[in-house]
Amino acid sequence: MRFSFLFCTLMLAASISHAAGPVVVGSPDGDVQVSVDVDGQGRPTYAVRYRAAELLRPSRLGLQLTSADLSQGLKLASADKVTAVADDYQLATDKRANCRYRANRRVVHFAGPAGAPTLSVVFQVSNDGVAFQYLIEGKGTEVQRITAEQTSFHLPADAKGWLHPHAKAQTGFANTQPSYEENYQRGIAAGTPSTIGQGWSFPALFEAGGRWVLLTEAGMGRSYCGSHLAHESPDANYTVAFPQAPERTTPDSPLLPESRLPWRSPWRVVVLGSSLAPIIESTLTTDLSAPATTPVNMDAPGKSSWSWVLMGDKNTTYDVQRRFIDYSAAMGWRYCLVDALWDTQIGYEKVAELAQYARSKNVGLLVWYNSNGSWNQAPQTPTKVLFDAESRRKEFARIKQMGVAGVKIDFFGGDGQSFMNYYQDLMTDAAQAGLLVNFHGATLPRGWNRTYPNLMTMEAVKGFEFLTFDQRNTDQEATHCATLPFTRNAVGPMDFTPMAFSEIRGKERRTSNAFELALAVLFQSGIQHYAEVPEGMAAQPAYVQDFVKKLPPRWADVRFVAGFPGEYAVLARQAPNGKWYLAGINATDAPKTLQLDLSKLNLAGGTLITDGATNRSFSTRAAGGKTLSLTLPARGGFVVQP
Repeated sequence: MRFSFLFCTLMLAASISHAAGPVVVGSPDGDVQVSVDVDGQGRPTYAVRYRAAELLRPSRLGLQLTSADLSQGLKLASADKVTAVADDYQLATDKRANCRYRANRRVVHFAGPAGAPTLSVVFQVSNDGVAFQYLIEGKGTEVQRITAEQTSFHLPADAKGWLHPHAKAQTGFANTQPSYEENYQRGIAAGTPSTIGQGWSFPALFEAGGRWVLLTEAGMGRSYCGSHLAHESPDANYTVAFPQAPERTTPDSPLLPESRLPWRSPWRVVVLGSSLAPIIESTLTTDLSAPATTPVNMDAPGKSSWSWVLMGDKNTTYDVQRRFIDYSAAMGWRYCLVDALWDTQIGYEKVAELAQYARSKNVGLLVWYNSNGSWNQAPQTPTKVLFDAESRRKEFARIKQMGVAGVKIDFFGGDGQSFMNYYQDLMTDAAQAGLLVNFHGATLPRGWNRTYPNLMTMEAVKGFEFLTFDQRNTDQEATHCATLPFTRNAVGPMDFTPMAFSEIRGKERRTSNAFELALAVLFQSGIQHYAEVPEGMAAQPAYVQDFVKKLPPRWADVRFVAGFPGEYAVLARQAPNGKWYLAGINATDAPKTLQLDLSKLNLAGGTLITDGATNRSFSTRAAGGKTLSLTLPARGGFVVQP
């Protein structure tokens, strides 16, 4: 049961104090401290310290509106008293089922030009990070527009980053970029210009002096655009950048933020800690997002088969999809995804037959759609049926009547405000029709899976499909996969579509089968779509098949065990029954010996599955106790089944 409440730590009412100097707010445990001030030019700033170490040097705050500059010439007018925030809620589709958020909140008010809108900044500081959002108030009723955001994150000069190059709009396959589908630059010097020239995507991971910082955003409503980090970051000072001009649904729809007052921005989020554990375990992106207005269905998540990734468009046929429904049923998976071209190669009437057949097997059918109005040139169908609201609602009602359980919607066009609205229109209308949602070729979830519980997962990652496109992607799979738990998957469900033991036609897979098996646990997604096909699964040892069958449909909790971005990763995930699964991968080109401390996990007994004599075979033995010692071969992996 979810409940939220706000109570005052110092006074029952939120009184106001005049601020003559820096305003300070700390975390409940006192380890994190934020200091807010204005510089000599009246520019608002904030700085972040963690256990006496400065993790963000004085960094800019402020917004530029068409009607006023709220980024300079300001005074620190007042600050509310510190209050405590407590929020307990449930999630079906993220790293933790029962989430607990505790933070200290303080609102800082700035004074600017007479008659102009006023700027306040709301800070919430928790033990695992800092979040802040802008509040713009005023008496006018006209629409206000933001042309630039001066927010910056001034990292230590010696920081290193694991950063995702932001793509140029209208590039890539059929003009479908940006869709967060690049390889991360790993361990680069902070301040390095972006490789494509369009900045760096959220989330952005940094290490400085043995401490870790993850930058992202959350709480995305309808009155703002998605953002990223700018191309240039001199002296490791990263500024927030807005979308490129083409990133809107129509030529006259909103690109940059616009709204009437009062107006709240999304949260700017800084996850931090002295180890990588907070990066993996933090739920700040959903902690800071709006609660759902519809019930959370804890039974919606699950596993899914799908044919497309290894078998392509030509196998979206009635007979093949029926076989994959049987595959899901045999494996105990909840779903089967029918991908692109189902409307022309199978047809609505026969898909309705498939949906009814799937239901008879206790399997839900998911179907694919092209998102496009005019922003992409992708020819895959169904297309041009979802953008118009009336058409979309009729289509959703039609497929729900056919027995379809959910939709996968692909090929979006960017992060402009109109796209932020389009995503939310789709989730809202799908929820009203009783459909689950998976977004591909898309932006980040930004906490939407809390606000819209029917959102199962989003891609926003260079997923398994890219391994089938180019050998260069296949060559980089291991290091890419060992980066994702600390970056993209740390901020929400990620539809990488992992785990293939079969060979990829025309490519040479560099990872072992045990590596692939481990991804089924390492990667988190509300619906986990597996790449493996029936024949490939049938060729694996019975104990491997049994492991995959018994994986829970969702996870209750997560723990960081060991790892380093791009090199190796070991995580523990808890099943709803309280038992812990363990998984790890070695992304390096040499064997790696691991000595793992499992004393905090309930692993009194279990089965270890790891690499066999070759990288296409497995071995197994008993495991348990407070420690686990093993050596993983190059690009190898392991799992422990409780």
